[in-house]
Parts: sequence; C-alpha cells; structure tokens
Amino acid sequence: MKIALIGASGFAGSAILTEALARGHEVTALVRVPTRLEARSGLDRIAVDALDSQALADALAGHDAVISAYSPGLSHPEVEETFGRAASALVTAARLSGIPRVLAVGGAATLEVAPGLQVLDTPDFPDAWKPVARGTARVLAALRAADDLDWTFLSPSAHFEPGPRTGNFRLGKDQLLVAADGSSAISSADYAVALLDELERPQHSRQRFTVGY
Repeated sequence: MKIALIGASGFAGSAILTEALARGHEVTALVRVPTRLEARSGLDRIAVDALDSQALADALAGHDAVISAYSPGLSHPEVEETFGRAASALVTAARLSGIPRVLAVGGAATLEVAPGLQVLDTPDFPDAWKPVARGTARVLAALRAADDLDWTFLSPSAHFEPGPRTGNFRLGKDQLLVAADGSSAISSADYAVALLDELERPQHSRQRFTVGY
C-alpha cells in the first residue's frame, strides 16, 4: 500500500514507520522537519503542517491510507486544544482528498476500567498527563462524529513504552486490557504490529480498539 504517515519522527510514529517499511509498504512521512528522518528505501519525506487541512489534503491525495501519529508534545502550552485542531484538520483533509482509510494513534486514558469509569477519571491518573489525555479524547470524538469516513482509532495499554517486537498480544475494544499479574502494557513495536495488521486486514472499521499483553 501507499501510506501517508503523520508524525513519523515521533515515538509511536517511528515504530509504525519501521513496521510499515519492513512489510514492503511505500510510506510518505508527513512531518514538520523531514531531515529528522534518515533516508530509507520505500520512504518519501515531506514537510507538512498537520494543522493546515488544505496542505494536508494535498499531501494525502493518491494514498491508500493515512495513519496519524500526531502529537504536539507533553510540554506544548495548548496541548489539548492543538490535538483538537489537528483532529479537525485530519477529518477535513481526509474528506477533501478522498483517502479510503484513516487510522489514528490514540491514548489509553479513554479506555474503561469499570463500566462508565475511564482511566482518565481514576484517582491515580497523573495530572501532568491530563491535557494530553483530553487531547487524544478529542481525536476520538472527532473521528466518531465523522461517519462518512472509514476510520480506526487504536488505544495502547496503560504503559506504552519502547520494547521488543514479539507479535504476541491481545486485542480488546473499549476496556483497558490488564494481564494476570495486574500490569497493563504494550511495546511500541507490538503496537505498530497491531496497527499495520488492522490496516492490511480491517476488523475495526469506524471503531476504537486496544492492544495489550
């Protein structure tokens, strides 16, 4: 496939890029600073502002799918609002370009730990992460409202960190996945496997799902 990848130089995006190229896909990295990515076979690098819907639409044209791993960063002074603007730009650009599929990297905070209780609303959720959590919630809300798009939103488990590619994990829907030992985790490499599996063999059209050990 020909994939447009927003945020390819970030934490999740770099893992997704590696997995996509390893599977033989052609990837167009849409990033703020293309030189942050080294040249690789199958990779094209384009400077695009993810908040500019028209520029984004122009870049998406001709691709089979877009994967958004966009994040303004934890230290951004308006992180929640910027996530919202990026989500709006993504939806608008997808409509303008007519791209067939939209996949987005999500967060774990909107997953449920009990009926009606999200991770974000639990007492121990770190205050420092709340703006990012509310920002990724805006992305999910924007996609759910876009019923004319074929979208998928993948939430990681609670601990989303660098780690090996094992290919051994579980999938879920809207509930946080917790292992028998009480942990909730997924490596960036295995997260990328789950996302590319979904791209190649769609099972969660117009849905959010999650992945964990």
